[in-house]
Amino acid sequence: MTLSEFKKHLSVVKELNFLQPNGEFVPLHFHITEVGLITKNFLDCGGDVHTDKLANLQIWVADDVHHRLEPNGLLKIIELSNKVLGNEDLEIEVEYQTETIGKYKIEKQGVNFVLVSKQTDCLAKIKCNIPQSKQKIKLGGLTSVNESCCTSGSGCC
Repeated sequence: MTLSEFKKHLSVVKELNFLQPNGEFVPLHFHITEVGLITKNFLDCGGDVHTDKLANLQIWVADDVHHRLEPNGLLKIIELSNKVLGNEDLEIEVEYQTETIGKYKIEKQGVNFVLVSKQTDCLAKIKCNIPQSKQKIKLGGLTSVNESCCTSGSGCC
């Protein structure tokens, strides 16, 4: 979800509810402790250079259970963040602490915002000769997925 889509949804919902991938809601007394710009410059395993830019929201849960951030309060926080984010309509990434700091995409589902787990992926599948779907291998009564990603001599792994 982009910043403009998120702000549009914030303008019509009556309360902020974030649903985690495990089906549980983030406690209602959460804080948004950071709104930031994350720029990631990186090289993929095929040798290509990439740049990702994201708007990052950090959700933090404190002990003050009487706190509740309202949608228009979060809109004001996001407007203040224009000093850092500029006017780009960036994709949003949400950081939320469970066992470790998780990074999530955000989607709208009814009146709730859903934290969607992000997955790693190879960006150089063609250069690495990675088949589009993983091969399943039968070993006795077990089914296994062939995790080998690169062919010998491809230079990407």
